[in-house]
Amino acid sequence: MPQGNPGPSGAGHVLKPLKICLLGYRSNPYSGGQGIYIRYLSQALVEAGHEVDVISGPPYPDLDPRVGLITLPSLDLYAEMDHVSAFRPNILLSLTDSFEYFSTLTGGFPEPYTFGRRLVHHFKINKPHYDIIHDNQSLCYGVLKLQELGYPVLTTIHHPITSDLKIALSQTKHWGMRLLIKRWHSFLRMQKKVVPRLKHIVTVSRAAQQDIAAAFDIAPGSIDVVHNGIDTELFKPLDNIARKPFTIMTTASADAPLKGINYLLEAIAIVKSTHPEIELCLIGNLKQDGESDKLIRALNIQNQISIHSQVTAAEMVQLYAQACIVVVPSIYEGFGLPAAEAMACGLPVISTDGGALPEVIGDCGIIVPTRSREAIALAINGLLDSPEKRKSLGQHARKRILKKFSWARAADAIATLYRAIPGAPANVP
Repeated sequence: MPQGNPGPSGAGHVLKPLKICLLGYRSNPYSGGQGIYIRYLSQALVEAGHEVDVISGPPYPDLDPRVGLITLPSLDLYAEMDHVSAFRPNILLSLTDSFEYFSTLTGGFPEPYTFGRRLVHHFKINKPHYDIIHDNQSLCYGVLKLQELGYPVLTTIHHPITSDLKIALSQTKHWGMRLLIKRWHSFLRMQKKVVPRLKHIVTVSRAAQQDIAAAFDIAPGSIDVVHNGIDTELFKPLDNIARKPFTIMTTASADAPLKGINYLLEAIAIVKSTHPEIELCLIGNLKQDGESDKLIRALNIQNQISIHSQVTAAEMVQLYAQACIVVVPSIYEGFGLPAAEAMACGLPVISTDGGALPEVIGDCGIIVPTRSREAIALAINGLLDSPEKRKSLGQHARKRILKKFSWARAADAIATLYRAIPGAPANVP
């Protein structure tokens, strides 16, 4: 039976466990950091003695067996090869389904909005009881409605998507592409109305705190900060796998300008001239005939690239064990899970100074300016030529993650925020 958490005094003071509802409009680990956040935070909260349900749209999360999953099926059109042929007549029987279908068909991203509509419907029909509802960046009208109905609500914003829009627009001058980018990001209009009305917000870094405040015109002090954790039992050095001295690794949850992959590809082409043995192990999906795919062929580095998609966490750890350096070329990160996971695996990290990355890496890696292929190449060459420095940075990186970033610590801090929200059970037995 759950025993709750020790109270502030730690002596005979036991708090009542909370019944928590975590929300995610799409939550599987391959959806990026949001899916990882749902997975590990829910697990850590259960291990702390709380009862946790996750309400999610597809693709659904990979959860600890002790965590309940309530599914809110959507049309999941992004899983379809052709949106037009995905049409079914019964779609017209639902206003929510109709909006999702026609919005997606015209280049929009309606999932956060339609998730909110289904969420409110679920609560009205089932009337579930929770001590706290914790939204994982759906930032939709539905969550605002639950708050207005009196439910205690906390919202995590990982980083403002306004950054994604700005960076995407800066990477293209073609009017048609700019129009499509703006259309896809049209859900930001909803977010800009919702966020200023949310009463309780938490984010994952000090950098994200400042950027969210600026993006949504709210006070930085109204946003709490709780760093993400890392599963250091999973992400750890594997002594039984030998490192390949010229293998560089990077992770990209999306083939998007925000992730800065093209700058790394250009850096690999530079490094190839001095270290022809160089190999880039890329975890993620590159669109066929997309910008990155075309650049790889233009740079003639096909033989230097190996792409691994849909890998499990365990497979990723094995790939980390083979690499000698990890590069994080992102233009912006609200936290930087790939950097922290690589550090937990004892790897030296070369990272840009985008967003919260320096906050996570500290002095345990090499920080370079964003959008600089030359700086990335110089840092790679320097570490390839210095095995002792690679070893030292990797050892210090592992120690930093163990000391500062654990999911148990994150869950404890989040639970403290839960109890401070009016309407939630306070810090009493």
